[in-house]
Amino acid sequence: MEEELNDFKVIVFQIEDEEYAIPVEQVHAIERMMPITRVPGTPSFVEGVMNLRGVVTPVLDLRERFGLFRNEHADHTRVIIVAIDQMSVGLVVDHANDVLDLNSSQVEPPPEVVGNVEADYIQGVAKIGKRLLVLLNLSKVLSKEEMLELKSSESY
Repeated sequence: MEEELNDFKVIVFQIEDEEYAIPVEQVHAIERMMPITRVPGTPSFVEGVMNLRGVVTPVLDLRERFGLFRNEHADHTRVIIVAIDQMSVGLVVDHANDVLDLNSSQVEPPPEVVGNVEADYIQGVAKIGKRLLVLLNLSKVLSKEEMLELKSSESY
């Protein structure tokens, strides 16, 4: 018997005025900002690594990754711990808003460009009332080479 794939849950977060969503099953935790240790020689969008309950976790700034200017971290800044290709990675976002149920009928294919985010990173766009959610494809946010670089930064 096939499982119904129409309904799924997403975590909604914000970067500037845009709302993004990622599937709940890819999210391990949502954390307040913690001390981050810079790792020399990594791309500018890699903030560094943090010690998350004894596990060294690479941290990316999604603002920087999407070509936006970096903000100072505020009280509402969060790190969303996600699984990308069997690796835990922290994503720095402006706000972690809520959890929503989506139906695949609400999701449209991605346009060429959404704001400053390349279409490669986007799985689709969901319309919920007046809200537009950009569904991210986390496996495309980092290239294979960047994933290998991050794996090596875990040993710091």
